[in-house]
Amino acid sequence: MRKTSTVLSYNFDKETGWLKDLPIYIEPGTRALCLYRVSTAKQLYHDSNEEADIPMQRLRCREYAESRGWTIVCELQEEGISGHKVRAENRDKIQMIKDYAQKGKFDILLVFMFDRIGRIADETPFVVEWLINHGIHVWSTEEGEQRIDSHTDRLLNYIRFWQADGESQKTSIRTANSIRILTEQGCYTGGTCPYGYALIKSGRMNKRKQEVHDLDICEDEAAVIRLMFHLAYVYGYGAQRIANHLNSHGYKNRVGESWHPSTIQSILRNILYTGILKSGDTFSPVQERLRIVDDKTFNEVQEMLTTRSRKYQETRSAPLNTRGNSLLAGNIFCGHCGARLCITTCGQGRPRLDGTDIKRTRYCCQTKTRKHGNCDGQTGYTVHKVDEIIDTIIHDIFAKVCSIDREEVLRSRNKSDLLAKKNHVKELRQEYFKAENALEKLREEIAKSLMGDSIFTPEMLKSAILSQEQKCKALYQSLCETEGDLNNSENNILVLAEKFDDFLQWADLYDNADIAAKKMIISHIIDRVDVFRGYEIKVTMNISTEQFLNSIEICT
Repeated sequence: MRKTSTVLSYNFDKETGWLKDLPIYIEPGTRALCLYRVSTAKQLYHDSNEEADIPMQRLRCREYAESRGWTIVCELQEEGISGHKVRAENRDKIQMIKDYAQKGKFDILLVFMFDRIGRIADETPFVVEWLINHGIHVWSTEEGEQRIDSHTDRLLNYIRFWQADGESQKTSIRTANSIRILTEQGCYTGGTCPYGYALIKSGRMNKRKQEVHDLDICEDEAAVIRLMFHLAYVYGYGAQRIANHLNSHGYKNRVGESWHPSTIQSILRNILYTGILKSGDTFSPVQERLRIVDDKTFNEVQEMLTTRSRKYQETRSAPLNTRGNSLLAGNIFCGHCGARLCITTCGQGRPRLDGTDIKRTRYCCQTKTRKHGNCDGQTGYTVHKVDEIIDTIIHDIFAKVCSIDREEVLRSRNKSDLLAKKNHVKELRQEYFKAENALEKLREEIAKSLMGDSIFTPEMLKSAILSQEQKCKALYQSLCETEGDLNNSENNILVLAEKFDDFLQWADLYDNADIAAKKMIISHIIDRVDVFRGYEIKVTMNISTEQFLNSIEICT
């Protein structure tokens, strides 16, 4: 049984690490400085590997110093510092030790094991050598003193830290591989519990005999997550506006503080809310038990966030924001110069009966107003006139869609698609077999040519075979693509059905929706609007809308 050390009662300053009330006399060469280090915060106070945590390192070093008659004058500890990833120049405690060594404040550096000094093969051996050259004896409670008196000592010094470096690299690889496998299996691999979820005991134990946790939906927080995505998808709110909405309605985050836009931005980008766990480049299959947001809503929000970024500012169709009373802010352009039109207001319009001015809102061409270039279009276009035209177009589209029998369209599309694609596959298959037969005959002709029984020379046949092989390859590729398209025809019908449902839902909501929701509905349908002199309007539908309208046109 290990006896209790008398030096455990030493009183060290918590800030500097130096011993308070140093003894009046200390034997020369016996002043020891102890360095304790753990790589992760979890090891700070407890770890199943007792030799790695700081309390155990401290106990061993104090007992070792007492047994050798040394006086510990200073204790320094590094918490959550990787000796493999963080170089000495970026470790404050190593720099302090070197400074104290130069000033002669201690004689011995004592560590539990030498890898507490570091694990970098091309650096740590030279840190140890630097200390020894400055008169410091470097000791480990488990490995004794590190010396550099001979070439062999230096070689062993390097080999020791080279091995430690290699072990760290192997550990990193094993850890990364384990995390990847666990993620692919749909297991939670740790970290801060995301908002919207709670940690529950899984009943599984890790290698350290500690119970690991799984994620489970926290319904109270999940309701807030759904509200965030609803505001973004239906009303086009950005992170700042969502934060303002939540804070003004009394919603607080997990620690009871107001929401910050950056937090909401991270939540809106987090694929976990669709039930997919992610670690680095590794994704799990969909875990329906963790799904808070449906795929369609999540994907639409991602597209909106992406198109609003600066990278897409020249081509975006989604409104940059949904404030204001104009329908087309963000995707209306001057038909003459192509510049994006901006909103301007003035209060000098026709006065009301009470004498106050009516604010006049216009879509204005900045090329024209700021003279950035030549533009022969109008300076501006009254907002309500342009919006009325767009409003009429949207109503016409909705009326057309609502007048069509949804089920009849889907049946018609299904029938026409399958028939056309089957016929195309049949034709391509016949062409491919015909081309293969022709290629086989050319190859047979080669043998005849070599025997002198053919009217064609080998050179002529070689060229013909090469050309025929390319033709077969192209036909085979086209056949595979068409067969794949045929196999995906059911998915195409589902996409058409989903788009049909979207239009029916938008048509039902549009007239009673507020301006923010109307803007988002229009952005899902219209890619851009170009306006010309005399309020001539050119509307460009987005690709999915154009394909949908063409599909129902063909089917009806």
